[in-house]
Amino acid sequence: MALLEVDDLHVSFQTPDGVVEAVRGLSFEVDDGQTLAIVGESGSGKSVATQTITGLTRGATVSGRARFKGTDLLHCSTEQLRQIRGAGIGMIFQDPLSSLHPYYRVGWQIVEMIRAHDRTVTKAQARRRAVELLGLVGIPAPENRVDDYPHQFSGGMRQRVMIAMAMALNPALLIADEPTTALDVTVQEQVLSVMGRLQEEFGTAIVLITHDLGIVAELSDEVVVMYAGTAMERASRRTIFYEHHHPYTEGLLGSLPRTGGTRERLTPIPGLPPSLIGLPDACPFAPRCGYAWSRCHEQAPPLSPVYSDPHHLSACWLPGQRDERAQARRRTQTGSGVRAA
Repeated sequence: MALLEVDDLHVSFQTPDGVVEAVRGLSFEVDDGQTLAIVGESGSGKSVATQTITGLTRGATVSGRARFKGTDLLHCSTEQLRQIRGAGIGMIFQDPLSSLHPYYRVGWQIVEMIRAHDRTVTKAQARRRAVELLGLVGIPAPENRVDDYPHQFSGGMRQRVMIAMAMALNPALLIADEPTTALDVTVQEQVLSVMGRLQEEFGTAIVLITHDLGIVAELSDEVVVMYAGTAMERASRRTIFYEHHHPYTEGLLGSLPRTGGTRERLTPIPGLPPSLIGLPDACPFAPRCGYAWSRCHEQAPPLSPVYSDPHHLSACWLPGQRDERAQARRRTQTGSGVRAA
């Protein structure tokens, strides 16, 4: 049994304009010490999926299963989830300034989080632990900075404080939601280094939510590519980068800048993501896909094994064999399209 098993997760919200199907049938697993990256454009359902797992999407209609150490999180009470969050599952949110309370010192916030889960720990012991954690994530002079307020830290330092707080109780799973957004490249590297070092030291599993494929290449073991609330492709990191199958994955990789060699123009994905209200029963990526044929506009493909690899799943009607998939790609590039496939 994996540490976290998510099976057929559906999340929707009722709005005045209709039902927003934010997550549609998402499934994945995370083992101890593993890093799973969930990637995709903004609005693809990445954050909603993980927030739902931890009980943070109030008002949503939810179905499916999300088992953490054998406990189905979707059927836990509020009190049970409160005990699991922090102690079992740590969370790092996208904006550390809004995640930290501006009126309280960072050390006090870490102390309160520790004592909320274990009242046998004295305030003095919790404070020493807070200082230790701040030093562990690379904050200089932690014995002094522990009494500073969030606004006295830079963006990168605040994110380190969030990591320290998330790791305070040595959780088995860390959910990091866009942990390096709005940070400069140097600070990004420092934050990612801290996360990697903590994972090596404590054996923590990580679910990394990001749209930055450079971070995925550096940290992840497995990758789930999401689009319009559902998984388009799921495979190991190397497979996603070098043997991907789905045209959306190909589009994401094609839009990356390259270093060295001949300079080439970026290849953007045409069009815009669809509205999540009233999605048709077809492939959601079909209107933007250069490979789409009539079946793509009529029926949604299941997430199925491709390239004779049971661990490589793709939701696409393109052939599941490498040679046939390559032929379809060549036909598209020469203008004959994949309809002849």
